[in-house]
Amino acid sequence: MQEQTRVAVMSVIVENVEAVETLNNILHEYREFIIGRMGLPYHQKKINIISIALDAPQDIISALSGRVGNLDGVSVKTAFSK
Repeated sequence: MQEQTRVAVMSVIVENVEAVETLNNILHEYREFIIGRMGLPYHQKKINIISIALDAPQDIISALSGRVGNLDGVSVKTAFSK
């Protein structure tokens, strides 16, 4: 039996540019679950805003969110579909 997946959107704000390479490496590890992503540099505030759409088991989404949220200068929030 295949594990049930959920659709989620992860919102990431990067305030520490030095975390970007590590963040991209983490996202690459989870690429099979990523539907799409959009990054917006906000030069006036010197931050980057990233939205990531996912379709994955809940434990995978939680693990990804935790890893991203543990990066220095990176904030993350996740919204799940019902």
